[in-house]
Amino acid sequence: MTAPVTPALLYLDNVTVSFDGFRALNALSLAIDHAEMRAIIGPNGAGKTTMMDVITGKTRPNEGTALFEGSYDLTTLDEAAIAELGIGRKFQTPTVFEMHTVEDNLLLALQGARSPLAALLSRRLARERERIDALLERVRLTPNRHRRAGELSHGQKQWLEIGMLLAQEPKLLLIDEPAAGMTDQETADTADLLREIAKTKAVIVVEHDMTFVRDLGVKVTCLHEGSMLAEGSLDVVSANERVVEVYLGR
Repeated sequence: MTAPVTPALLYLDNVTVSFDGFRALNALSLAIDHAEMRAIIGPNGAGKTTMMDVITGKTRPNEGTALFEGSYDLTTLDEAAIAELGIGRKFQTPTVFEMHTVEDNLLLALQGARSPLAALLSRRLARERERIDALLERVRLTPNRHRRAGELSHGQKQWLEIGMLLAQEPKLLLIDEPAAGMTDQETADTADLLREIAKTKAVIVVEHDMTFVRDLGVKVTCLHEGSMLAEGSLDVVSANERVVEVYLGR
């Protein structure tokens, strides 16, 4: 790795993505620091998903710069290589191994895990048990460790998948609409969980629930037509006339 050219953990500059003439991203620039949580909001079609696709290597931009840790060019790497760098993504719908226990889901996700069958049948090392215990505690699932993942509530499945991401020790987590479908208590607990994670890792949260975004208490970036429309605290962004016009309504 060469010397960083930017102190930001994630640095996007003038990123443009076109699909058949439609600009899903239009000269988007964004910088995320180490151990920062950022909320991304905006109407459907604003470019939020495409932005995450660029960061994770699923989509290659037509132009622009996308750097991780100052010198890794994300536009030249595939999805597997980007994941190895420490970028983890959680989609809106939880993806867990429903027939396996909560504990085994985390075991399978541990960084450097062996094949699923070997991991399940092999003797668990003390270090693995300690890591699983810590992850269960962190994502509030210790009482459910022996339950099948398919028996969990929607919110608990979201937490389990976040735990599976954390097991891979990412430096940046991309979380897509975590509050969708949750109870009020699960939503509040999820905000607490993400704030705790953001003390040591960078987190990007894409969300439509403005109450949840307010609970996060972080800097907000509003996208519209593939570009940044406004940025700042939720109060500042919510007061922007264009944000009100194209997204929040009156």
